[in-house]
Amino acid sequence: MKLSQFKFKLPEDKIALYPAKYRDESRLMVVHKSTGKIEHKVFKDILDYFDDKDVFIFNDTKVFPARLYGNKEKTGARIEVFLLRELNEEFHLWDVLVDPARKIRIGNKLYFGEDDSMVAEVIDNTTSRGRTLRFLYEGSHDEFKKALYALGEAPLPSFIRRPVEEEDAERFQTIFAKNEGAVTAPTAGLHFSRELMKRMEIKGIDFAFVTMHAGLGNFREIDVEDLTKHKMDSEQMYVNADACRIVNNAKDEGKNICAVGTTVMRTIETAVGTDGHLKEFDGWTNKFIFPPYDFSVANSMVTNFHLPLSTLLMLVAAYGGYDLVMEAYHTALKEDYRFGTYGDAMLILDK
Repeated sequence: MKLSQFKFKLPEDKIALYPAKYRDESRLMVVHKSTGKIEHKVFKDILDYFDDKDVFIFNDTKVFPARLYGNKEKTGARIEVFLLRELNEEFHLWDVLVDPARKIRIGNKLYFGEDDSMVAEVIDNTTSRGRTLRFLYEGSHDEFKKALYALGEAPLPSFIRRPVEEEDAERFQTIFAKNEGAVTAPTAGLHFSRELMKRMEIKGIDFAFVTMHAGLGNFREIDVEDLTKHKMDSEQMYVNADACRIVNNAKDEGKNICAVGTTVMRTIETAVGTDGHLKEFDGWTNKFIFPPYDFSVANSMVTNFHLPLSTLLMLVAAYGGYDLVMEAYHTALKEDYRFGTYGDAMLILDK
């Protein structure tokens, strides 16, 4: 397929700047693949579509406060530093993006905090915006991480055009976040409240947890028209024996398996064996899913309404069928659904 097939006009005011007041009360569009029927619900109604021993697969990655602002030595220029991942604990080395990048060269020092209490030195250029920073910090690794994260803020995507607020620290994180490493939230999981998950448990629905540390690659612009030539950024993922057991048992018993979000779908499609069963996995994936694609594990998925030309939209179109998903998006625009990370949700059912 071609990149241009995923273009649609998304007015700025359709992008959600804030989440729904209560997690499980965003809107939910239910799309039935077999009939093309579209229903309009509230998110907590998702319970009505699943039963005893069905399985939801969640991504339990935890977002860390990856965006911080520092000042360049001598000039005092304000520099945004986006933490990507820690490269070395002992030497406090981090892979980061800087903006504006043209001002930041090897050897430069950056100062963070109102009292300049945290200092970092640029020791390498990795990409046009990428740098390796060494934080000059005396103290244990735990103390360093605590001090560093205290300077950071929730890394909201750039299309949410407003300053970060206090409540974002909680709302840009799923309630089941556990394994730290993501620089963006697995957005479909944001709709699940404690109350809803309790009601799901009471109904007999099982939960399986996998981990994919969602990276900035989810928002990277695609610069090729031929999608077969696009390369995804690699993301770290884990699938443990427990998740495999829960999912494979449900599959063998003909139960419904729901992938919560595009990161979960990419994780399980990376870790699936030729027999259609989930296998344990500890490594990295750069799997890029776009139409046409045969899915092996889940027979339903929860996802948000994504931006035009995004790899996230492409995966959803591969799962729901290109024509049906684009029709659903057209309906969402007409019916005032909210798009993006803090927006409304879609449930795609095979039946």
